Amino acid sequence: MQHIHFKASERGVKNIGWLVSNFTFSFSSYANPNRNGFGLLKVFNDDYVEAGKGFGLHPHQNMEIISVMLAGSMNHKDTLGYSEVVHKDWVQIMSAGSGLRHEEYNVGESEVNFLQIWIESKLQNINPRYQRRYFPEEKRKNKLQVIVSNEEGTEHCWINQNAKLSLGYFEAGQQLEYPFNPTNKAVFIFNIDNALTVNGVALQHRDGIGIWDTDTIHIHCTEQSRFLVIEAPINH
Repeated sequence: MQHIHFKASERGVKNIGWLVSNFTFSFSSYANPNRNGFGLLKVFNDDYVEAGKGFGLHPHQNMEIISVMLAGSMNHKDTLGYSEVVHKDWVQIMSAGSGLRHEEYNVGESEVNFLQIWIESKLQNINPRYQRRYFPEEKRKNKLQVIVSNEEGTEHCWINQNAKLSLGYFEAGQQLEYPFNPTNKAVFIFNIDNALTVNGVALQHRDGIGIWDTDTIHIHCTEQSRFLVIEAPINH
């Protein structure tokens, strides 16, 4: 197994008062030549947004943008005509394609925490699209639930890339094997809460690990754990 341990303590941080962003990879004011993404996974931000604040209207093009809501309530408005509100355990995606603009604001009374994930698109300049779905935590206890895939379906969101995202919520002591096709693929695991080990590597709160050159990934939840698994191509 080959791997990179992305420790929470080594992330870039941008604090502008109403927004605190933790950058696993180079983004915005954080530039680290050794952290320019992991394969086609280019952005992984752990964002906290103050109540009443947010991101004004801005553009995107040819990128798969995924938001995983961990706490709070956030609105979404875009030039496709969508005006939605997402809460904890909701996931929304934008296949930006030929281009769209959107805004996101904390419309609740408490802080919003969400994971902002960007994956390079497979096909360029397709028609842009938006989608959201709800994944209640109690329905994924002690199992991995697919939240995003490259395949259309009614149980998950789908994006324009050969990638898969899964959320897990496991009790202490639970173990699982994650099999994946290692051909031109890699896996990134982000530990949302508490502690777990991945093929013997200990991940603390908000640590990540990138893995390749292995057939099976063994995950052991040393404490009650929530985590995210991203399987994506290493390159085009």
